[in-house]
Amino acid sequence: MFRTNVSPNDPAEEHPTIGLIGMGAMGAMYAKHLSKAGWKKISVCDIPDKFESLKLQYAGVPGITVHQDGHGVSRISDFIMYSVEAEYIDRVVSQYGPSTKVGAVVSGQTSVKAPEKDAFEKYLPPDVHIVSLHSLHGPTVSPEGQPLVLIQHRAPDSSLHLVENIFRCFGSRFVYLTYEDHDLVTANVQAVTHAAFLTMGTAWASQRAYPWEQGQYVGGIETVKVNIMLRIYANKWHVYAGLAILNPFARIQIDQYASSATALFKLMLAGDERGLRTRIYDAREQVFGTVKTERAPIFLTEDVLDQFTIGGHPKLNCSPTTSSAPPSNSHLALLAMVDCWAHLKIQPFDHLDLAATPIFRMWIGVAEYLFRSPTRLDSAVRSAVYDVTHRSDDLEFVIAARGWSQCVSFGSFELYKRRFLETASFFESRFEEAGAIGSEMIKAISQS
Repeated sequence: MFRTNVSPNDPAEEHPTIGLIGMGAMGAMYAKHLSKAGWKKISVCDIPDKFESLKLQYAGVPGITVHQDGHGVSRISDFIMYSVEAEYIDRVVSQYGPSTKVGAVVSGQTSVKAPEKDAFEKYLPPDVHIVSLHSLHGPTVSPEGQPLVLIQHRAPDSSLHLVENIFRCFGSRFVYLTYEDHDLVTANVQAVTHAAFLTMGTAWASQRAYPWEQGQYVGGIETVKVNIMLRIYANKWHVYAGLAILNPFARIQIDQYASSATALFKLMLAGDERGLRTRIYDAREQVFGTVKTERAPIFLTEDVLDQFTIGGHPKLNCSPTTSSAPPSNSHLALLAMVDCWAHLKIQPFDHLDLAATPIFRMWIGVAEYLFRSPTRLDSAVRSAVYDVTHRSDDLEFVIAARGWSQCVSFGSFELYKRRFLETASFFESRFEEAGAIGSEMIKAISQS
């Protein structure tokens, strides 16, 4: 019999049987780290069609046994994690939930918890416990130091301690939330962030151009934009679709982001510098005005970020002591994000220490870098109103933002998938380089 205070160093007979249902990218990441840590009894499965390929994949991997389906995993596991897309969580739990071992602890690794909570309460037997979780990072990011949300929903403290002990080997920061708070926090740190980068990609793909390879979008803020945009489109579409479509908080924020981008662009077209500056500085005060000035900035120096430029295009020399300067830019994506947060009265810095993802940390960092400097912010406003160099890009951005907002409002996963994959196909040839460089950039910023 296992103990709740067990560790991988204890005898194998004292280990809990850990069950993983769903072996996509995140399930595979969990299996890898649990095996590497020394857990001896890990049962995994995916859809029955993948049984043979999974057996080959995990043949000889310490501690891992592959099962035909979720029934085999559920019947013997003391801890069970469902790592399936939020869209399918109800169907999968209805199928395998009734087979759950008496007294087991059940968890989910979905990015949206409302449907997961409903499925668990509907289909799990009353004699099992629910302690859910969510790693707030992608499968290619090391879990060390990253937030791992734990939700003690229907369970005694001993069940929570078991989950903590199983995943202590990840080196993650435990964050304790309710199901409802999880969806609100994840919407606040992910919804607008993802919308911004999805929109950038669609706008550039619509123009059939890689502007960073043509001397545009090079250096500093631009480096972050390009790297994260490519990183997102190199990922699986469902990672973002579930959060956007199934999380009601996210829908509201994505709609406001499109509205903010549209309103700011109208001020640009009208040549209303005063109106644009007033709106932007009001947003600056609401989002950044209450942050303690002694807190160290998130953003690294541009010199450090320049080493992560994609495409081998060197950044222009923008030292204040030289006459050269980077191309002007309205930074509409950033202006719209802060304007959106201001209108929804979201304080993003409240979530930095709580549950910030690596991408959110970088994106709020570049926003802080732009908005905390009146010089940079005024330059963006003047560029938005008077410099038409990026006007066509900004137009495509607004169209794309509204398109993504409408897509989410329709609630169609198929439409989301089609829109995502069509954009991703344009950038596919750049994914390999961007993936390697983006990982190094995330590592550098996470350690700053």
